[in-house]
Formats: sequence, structure tokens, C-alpha cells
Amino acid sequence: MDPVTLGLIAFAVLIALIAARIPIGYAMILVGGGGIALLNGPGILLNQMKTLAYGQFSIYDLSVVPMFILMGALSSRAGLSTALFRAANAWLGWMRGGTAMAAIAACAGFGAVCGSSLATASTMGRVALPELKRYNYSGALATGTLAAGGVLGILIPPSVVLIIYAIIVEANIVTMFAAALLPGLLAVLLFVLTIAIYVMIWPQAGPRGEATDRAKFRAATLGVIPVVLIFGVVLGGIYAGFYNPTPAASIGVAMVWAYGAARRTIKWPELIDSIKETAGTTGMIYLILLGAELMKILMSRLSLPQATAEWILASGYAPMTVMVLLLIALILLGCLMDSLSMILLVIPFFWPVLIDLNGGIYQGAEGAGFGMSTEDLKIWFGILALIVVELGLITPPVGMNVFVISALAKDTPMIETFKGVMPFFMAELVRVGLLLSFPMMALWLPRLLAG
Repeated sequence: MDPVTLGLIAFAVLIALIAARIPIGYAMILVGGGGIALLNGPGILLNQMKTLAYGQFSIYDLSVVPMFILMGALSSRAGLSTALFRAANAWLGWMRGGTAMAAIAACAGFGAVCGSSLATASTMGRVALPELKRYNYSGALATGTLAAGGVLGILIPPSVVLIIYAIIVEANIVTMFAAALLPGLLAVLLFVLTIAIYVMIWPQAGPRGEATDRAKFRAATLGVIPVVLIFGVVLGGIYAGFYNPTPAASIGVAMVWAYGAARRTIKWPELIDSIKETAGTTGMIYLILLGAELMKILMSRLSLPQATAEWILASGYAPMTVMVLLLIALILLGCLMDSLSMILLVIPFFWPVLIDLNGGIYQGAEGAGFGMSTEDLKIWFGILALIVVELGLITPPVGMNVFVISALAKDTPMIETFKGVMPFFMAELVRVGLLLSFPMMALWLPRLLAG
């Protein structure tokens, strides 16, 4: 049988296993390892496995992943989320829809010290949902806001998925963090505007909160200083070049632990639980990394990525048309798998296509490819990819953030939560359109820091 046909069959089997709810790491190891064994013999597979796992997991850049995961696990137990929401609500809660806007702002702040969308959604859901219910917000707006707010954790740096993307395409992690900052802030702005428009159309969905007296306002504002300090030391130190992301994450872990210990919210049981949670999450990520590497080896031997690139180049589509089609494919895949799995599985296919469309190494000719260098293309595509990957967290049937919030808001039907996230979904499409039209939104800050 033709190798490309075999590759398509292997990919279809993988999708079928994922649809059958087989964990993505096991599915990729089964299809990738099984395919290599059938193609080249079990001896070749076993010989590769001697060094493959070590070669994957011993990459220095990957050492930052468990540190940022631990920082997020400690943050969720240290009380940072409560301080963030209290401060944001003091500033915004008096407006119509203000408590929902405060939840978005708090999600952005927590994402800046956490880096995980699911952790952001679950933690902020526990903090903000009771307040939203107390002010009689509609179930759709309350749960939709928190599910959508959770996706901010994946793009606002530090982000574990962004780190994995940078490793795959061999981009600089610090540069990717800088590129994500402005698009992340744009998401916050668009989400707040979405809530404002929502409550203009349906005023009863988001009533005004209570005005905060001066003493409470001052206390709430001062209470957020530790979060700003942690964010500034971790990311500010990275951007200033004082240290790279791994020691920065270690410093962040120490600062969050010290904050929690001082407030007596992190004692030995909470610390041990955080370490266990970090070990479990890191193990899951590393298992998916191993499976993705086996799939990449299999697909390369079956020449599927090369055939895909040749087919797209032969189609005659303009580079921007191909970019849009690839982003649509990511949105559709988001209905089946989680964000990290998508990045690991799909980017090795898509990235070579974009390099070829860009003319290999860009020579600076006007109108050639995307009109930018390969390094700039890595940054731009990475931010676009992460934004559409975010959408998978709030789209059916997977919609992990929706499931997380629905588990907390048992009195709100899941269909109402999906209805509630649709306005935010449209806001995300607006953001994608702006970034497609104006790549400098992602490229300006990295160039500024480099120059």
C-alpha cells in the first residue's frame, strides 16, 4: 500500500481512539509505536525506545514545565485568586456587569502566575461564582464568563503550552512570552467589551454590584500588591535578561510558597498536595510528548508531512488562505482533543508547510510568502495557533473549561454554559482577525526587546 495512504489510515485510527476517549498519550504511543513496529519490525522500535524517552525528557528547556506547574498549583492554594478577585471587584463591581468584568480581570491576573487554563478556570470559578450568584447574574453569563476567562491562562505568560510550542519549532521561549503579552491583554479588553455589550442587550443578566467603601477599596487594592510583585519579578526578570525561564520559575515558586506560608494558607499538607499534583500533571505531559515523538517518527517515515506540504503548495492557494485554513483545522480539532495534544500532534505537520509557503528562508523580496522572516513567522503563527487552540477549551463536545465550570455550577445546565461562552467565542474570532490583519501586534514587543 502507498505510504501516504498508510499515514492517513494511522492518523484516522488515532482520531478514532481519541473519539473513543482513550487518553491521548496512550493513543499516540499505541498508534505511533505500533505503526513503527509493523513498518520496520519490533526490534527497531525497541532499539529506538532505549534512548527516545531520555532524549525527549532531558531537554533543558523542558525543566521549566514542572516548575511553572508547581507555581500554579501553589498559587491556587495560596489565596492569590481571592486577592485578585477582591481587588478587581472593588474597582469594577459597581458597574452593570462589573462583577463579571472583575472575574475576567482576576482570571488574567491569576493566569499570569499560573499558566494553566484549567487551573485558572477551576480556581477562579470557586472564588467568583458565589459572588456572581449573590448578585443574581444569569447562569449563562456567570458560567460563560468563567469558562471563557479560564482560557486566558494559556496565552498570558507564563504558559506551559507556549513553552511546548517554542520547543517544537525551536523558538526562543522568552521571545514567545513577549509576543503573547499584547494579544493576551487584547483578549482581556475584548472580553470586558463583550460583557458590556451583553448587559446592554440583556440588562437583567448582569446587575450592578455594591459600591465599595474607601477603607475596603484601599485594603483590596493593597492586597493585590504581592501578585503584582511576583509577576514583575518572574516576567520582568526574564524580559530584562537577568535570568532565563527555568530559574525565573524557581524564583516564582519560592515567592508563591513564601506568600502562602506567611498567610498560613500553605502548610505541609498543601505543599505535599501541590508537589503530587505537579508530578501527576508533568507525567501526563511527558507521556504525551513521548507519544507525539513516536507519531512524528511514524509519519515522517510514511512521508505524510512532506506529501501534505507538496499538496498544499501544488494547490496554488495564497499563503494567507492556507494560514486561515490551518487555523480552521485547529478549531475543528479542538472539538476532539485538548490544547497541548493539538500542539504536539499538529504543529509538526503544519509548520513545515508554512516554511515552504514562506519560501524557505525569506530573502526579503516584496510579496514573497508571508512577507516576514522565518523567525517572525514562528512568533506570529505560534500566537495565532495558541489563540485558536484556546477555543477548543470552550467548544463542544470537549470544552474542558465548560466541564470544569459546570461541575462547580451544578444548578446551571451545561447547555446554558455553552450558550454563555458563544459571545466570547465571537470575541476570540475578532482577535484572530486582528492578528491576521496586523501581525505587528505579536511582533512589536519582541522586536522592541531585541533592538
